[in-house]
Amino acid sequence: MNAFSFPGKTDLSRCTLFLQTIALALLLVLPASRLLAGERGKKETYGAGFAIDLTIPEDEVLDAVEQIVEDGIIQGSKEYNKDQYIESAVAANSSELFSKWTGPGKVFYKVRKQVLAPLNFKESQDQGTMAVRYVVEAKGPAITGLRIDAVFVEDFQHTVHPSNGSVESAEYKDIKDHIDATELQKKQAAESEQKRQEDLAKHVLERGTEDNDASRLALAQSSAQTLEQHVQELRRQVERVIKAPGAPLKSAPFHTATNLQSLTAGTEVVILISTPYWYGVETQEGQHGWLFRDDLVSLP
Repeated sequence: MNAFSFPGKTDLSRCTLFLQTIALALLLVLPASRLLAGERGKKETYGAGFAIDLTIPEDEVLDAVEQIVEDGIIQGSKEYNKDQYIESAVAANSSELFSKWTGPGKVFYKVRKQVLAPLNFKESQDQGTMAVRYVVEAKGPAITGLRIDAVFVEDFQHTVHPSNGSVESAEYKDIKDHIDATELQKKQAAESEQKRQEDLAKHVLERGTEDNDASRLALAQSSAQTLEQHVQELRRQVERVIKAPGAPLKSAPFHTATNLQSLTAGTEVVILISTPYWYGVETQEGQHGWLFRDDLVSLP
């Protein structure tokens, strides 16, 4: 076939197969290249630290951070061939592993020396010092900013190994758990106090009801006594007793009037009519008549 001849069917088939092979290779290579690019992107997050704004008052966040700084544990990492976390860390006022903090807020440090190849720090394969820095900043009455950074520096070559964020995230979780536990305790204490106040109010109400009942009873008793005293006073006003040795009950208020009966000493009568010298009375038997005033005396 010369340079100007057209390819035959066999040549076309070979070209088609070649192009399909190249396309398949590209399909296989592209995902791998994207995965590698993703891995590179992931590695670039080393040293980014952790920052968040919490809708929690500053004093509560400070209390939680101080507790975590003093606990002696660095979460989110572990030493070579050890489990769980980094132990024996100490609280510090500063750390040479970080540049001096000049921003706003209050700063805390937790440091552990002689750490062997800690996990989650970039290419950390030697012994050195690990430090965690916490910055707490009030941003409003109930908004508090929290920033956490972690770093590992080798003792021999002083190589700085940034964290991939695992330590910062784990330390934040510890702080948030402490805040949540404190809030739960406050809520339980508030509910307990509310129940105590309700029980106290109920007791006072019951006591008040008892006192009211007692007051009403005392008032009723007092009213009854007052009524009885009033009755007694009325009796003294309208009742009289016959003096010794007795007195005649007259049919009219005259000495010459007919005697209806003779009343013995001590007989009680009720006054119905009063005149200057005579009383119109009724005896206990229902007999009406008149008695001379001088024959009667008041009730004892």
